[in-house]
Amino acid sequence: MATVKDTHNSIKAALAAVYPEPEAGAMAQQVLEHVLQKTRLELSLMRDQELSAAATTATAPLVERLLQHEPLQYVLGIAHFYGLELAVDERVLIPRPETEELVHLILQEHQGRKHLNILDIGTGSGCIPIALAANLQEAQVYGMDISEGALAVARANAEKYQVRVSWLLQDIFEPVQHLPPQSLDIITSNPPYVLESEKELMRQNVLAYEPHLALFVPDEDALKYYRRITEVGQTLLKKGGKLYFEINERYGNGVKELLLQAGYSHAEVLKDLFGKERMVRAVL
Repeated sequence: MATVKDTHNSIKAALAAVYPEPEAGAMAQQVLEHVLQKTRLELSLMRDQELSAAATTATAPLVERLLQHEPLQYVLGIAHFYGLELAVDERVLIPRPETEELVHLILQEHQGRKHLNILDIGTGSGCIPIALAANLQEAQVYGMDISEGALAVARANAEKYQVRVSWLLQDIFEPVQHLPPQSLDIITSNPPYVLESEKELMRQNVLAYEPHLALFVPDEDALKYYRRITEVGQTLLKKGGKLYFEINERYGNGVKELLLQAGYSHAEVLKDLFGKERMVRAVL
């Protein structure tokens, strides 16, 4: 029987045909942590132990899926986001680190406030509303999506952490149901913002597996979601309420101007940890 160390090395060698180092080694580590349900430290302490036949059998299909360029998060069925371990599959986008930064910004600006009313538009896995609900006291949080499949994933994630989020199956381009005018303190959105013409620049595993509905916008109307959500915010936000967008870095000034022209009192483009313009915050 192969040891944990041997199995790690064999998985890494197989993945090296598709992924560069150190990515192949990191993925091999995560596969073993997932199959054995052990932490990195626990695995290192048992590196010379023999792997059970069941565990060995369980790793094979995971490695095979990775060799087909399927994203690791889908293969393992989980993505880590702001201290949460969320279920993900091909019905939802994989949460990204820059979205964690958006959540962190919102929490920094509203920590200690109670009874906030918050809407996340295009919620996907529910990562944004669940993280906000878990960290803001007594907030009333809504997550909206056009996809029933996405909302099924989001509901399961909310139930896992026993946070209260109300889910709305809704096309944002239709009149918004169930939310009264001027009832919200915060609207958040990480809408589709990748141009159709940028497809050829994207990694194959994103194109082949992640939902295009949540990724792409037509080149001729790149700001369509921002424009519509700006309008929705004018109706649903309280005076002084805030709107937070994640953006394609090339859209910063365009989104800012759109908000100011619509009548928001303030709009600001913010940079992520890598110095890229990836967020816009506006005040009604």
